[in-house]
Amino acid sequence: MHIADIFARDSVTFSFEFFPPRTDEAWSALFARIADFERLEPSFVSVTYGAGGSTREQTHELVLRLRRETALEPIPHLTCVCHAAAEIQLILERYAAAGVNTILALAGDPPADRADHDRSRDDFRYAIDLVRFIRAFGERGGCADRRGFGIGVAGFPEGHPGTLNRLREMDFLKAKVDAGADYVCTQMFFDNAEFYDWRERCELAGIRVPLIAGIMPITSLRSMERMADLAAGTRFPARLLKRLGRRPDDAYAVRQEGILWATEQCRDLLDHGVSGLHFYTLNQSDATRQIYQTLGARNSAALR
Repeated sequence: MHIADIFARDSVTFSFEFFPPRTDEAWSALFARIADFERLEPSFVSVTYGAGGSTREQTHELVLRLRRETALEPIPHLTCVCHAAAEIQLILERYAAAGVNTILALAGDPPADRADHDRSRDDFRYAIDLVRFIRAFGERGGCADRRGFGIGVAGFPEGHPGTLNRLREMDFLKAKVDAGADYVCTQMFFDNAEFYDWRERCELAGIRVPLIAGIMPITSLRSMERMADLAAGTRFPARLLKRLGRRPDDAYAVRQEGILWATEQCRDLLDHGVSGLHFYTLNQSDATRQIYQTLGARNSAALR
């Protein structure tokens, strides 16, 4: 289903993020949990794409399996770093042939073994270049849907790590929307005030597409440390750190505090008219299911 149809159908979208498993055991583990995710009836699910296309085939395989074997609507991530235009063209053709209707277009990072990669030599230096290419692909009739691919882009309520000028940052996001992006999905954040301020700045900049809030339940102190490493610039409010630090040696207590914090975020965001909630699941269903249960909802429909 095209993302425009999803937004027309759902007053608030609820979505989950998966990453492509690396081993047969991990594939089996993920699909053993798929029924748990299906019961929550998300609007869509997204599938990540490894740095520099390192999981290109695994991403494609997971997207196709989700389409064939589940009731979930998959949206693949696609990054432009280390890719030539001909490669992106082929990827888009494969997705169009498989009936995939929406792409999340990202700049991406070079793989670890190519950390010194010269981005200036890429055919697509910035995410906006990828957005334009995907839009042009649809305009040339590359998709069965006459609207072409629906396109999502990333947003950073706490600031894009590569853009220190926060005024220019909004200009860049507005340019991606003007180039053809249909929605914005944010990086994880833990302070809703950051999201509300960013949403107001989007409005001032003339950005009128749906803004989906990214939620990551903290399930351990180790996972929080990993988040801090992977998502540069993410801020952890003192109140959250205080809660998690009450019983740092009690893994269960830490997990429950982290999930409760995410639940409170979700409740507040829903009360303030958020367009959608996107859960970074790490392929685990327990934390997301617990959030739904604490909110008193059997599935996404009950939260709209």
